[in-house]
Amino acid sequence: MRYIKAEEILPRKLLVEIQQYVDGAYIYIPRKPENKRGWGNSTTYRAELAQRNRAIRAEHRSGARTAALAEKYHLSEKSIGRILREKDE
Repeated sequence: MRYIKAEEILPRKLLVEIQQYVDGAYIYIPRKPENKRGWGNSTTYRAELAQRNRAIRAEHRSGARTAALAEKYHLSEKSIGRILREKDE
């Protein structure tokens, strides 16, 4: 997300009104509910995490210990345990 100068898009009257509440600070204007996108829908990160988690479960089934997986994937043992409890997609 990039910043947009309010004075470039908002009518002057509205900008003055907003300045009554926030003067010179950054504010976040959320998306309309009908325009919201789910986490990871606009990138491949969700798919990459799913692939990583499948690999972790496969290695564990092959005998890899939780501590070794935690070190290999730079995660806590608690996180590895959570991944192992998930069902394969």
